[in-house]
Amino acid sequence: MIGLRGVPALWRRHALWYPVAGVSLFVGSLVPALHNHGTHFGGVPARPFDALAIVAIALQCAPLLACRRWPVACLAVVSLGFALDQLRGYHTFAGTALVIAVVTAASRLERRRGAAALVFSLAYAGLACLFPLRGAGEPLVEVVTFYGALVLLATLGSWLRASRIAEAERRRRVAEDTRAAERARVARELHDVVTHHVTAMVVQAEAARYLSARPERLDESLTAVADTGRQALSDLRHLLDVLNPATPSAVGLRPLVERTRRAGQPVEFTEDGTANPGGSAGPVVYRVVQEALTNALKHARGSRTSVHVSHGERDVTVRVSTDGGAAAPAVPPGGGHGLAGLRERIDGLGGEFSAGHDPDGAFHVRARVPEGVP
Repeated sequence: MIGLRGVPALWRRHALWYPVAGVSLFVGSLVPALHNHGTHFGGVPARPFDALAIVAIALQCAPLLACRRWPVACLAVVSLGFALDQLRGYHTFAGTALVIAVVTAASRLERRRGAAALVFSLAYAGLACLFPLRGAGEPLVEVVTFYGALVLLATLGSWLRASRIAEAERRRRVAEDTRAAERARVARELHDVVTHHVTAMVVQAEAARYLSARPERLDESLTAVADTGRQALSDLRHLLDVLNPATPSAVGLRPLVERTRRAGQPVEFTEDGTANPGGSAGPVVYRVVQEALTNALKHARGSRTSVHVSHGERDVTVRVSTDGGAAAPAVPPGGGHGLAGLRERIDGLGGEFSAGHDPDGAFHVRARVPEGVP
């Protein structure tokens, strides 16, 4: 069964059923067994079909072919055919088209809805007044009941319209939320990239000031600054390249560690298992190690830092520890923009993240990142 929430979508998806309904009603109205078996309104006695009956049937069925595009015009023509049908006493099966036309007009008309409702209500009243002139007519209660049925059909159409608008608004909000989340992700990526590389460049440049007496070391330090700058530009290009394809992965951890060593930080790197180049955990693992090494350079330069990465079937675990002693930052869990961003990102993936001091004074960053999470 189709729930009420699925009706608007079903109504929209099956646009072809309008012409199908029009053709079916037209053909069905010509079947002799269905003559005079349609809607009876006005009290006019039934009469045999003639050429004018075909006109009345066509006026009610043909507009359905363009009902979605011109709903008000369709309703007007169908109403004219319905009036001719009932005044002449044909009572054709095609009268069902009035139901479709009323619901469609109420669901698709965007402007001057009140004016349209008033015009068609007056036209209905005029039609009801014509029947007594032909020696027929319905009791007032029947006229009001039939009008009430038309109002219910218009209410159904209005509900379909409201549902369509609500669905469009929901999709707009989802799109806006998605864009906002993407902007936040890009901001975190930019923060990680810029902070890491610029910190390394600043440390290298400051160290170069004290190497003027050792030209070979000065040249090496300045080369490292230039290499780090080029790497920063490369990472930024990757990040801005449709915000996607060249996202850093766990495969690039060794070059990252090597650049940190060249910046003056002694780093021990161990890795268990093999990184999955296409794994979804790779970019997050890269950012964890990058942020941890950036903090080590900023707050405990020259202290021994160890990086251990273990690749499992379902997740990747990371531990970065720096022997900083008093030089290590007193960062509470979640403190620092970079660490806070990583915590939020990993929590969102269903992983685990922690950062803080060990009993021996070393500062650690630990993370477990699920693999296979989009």
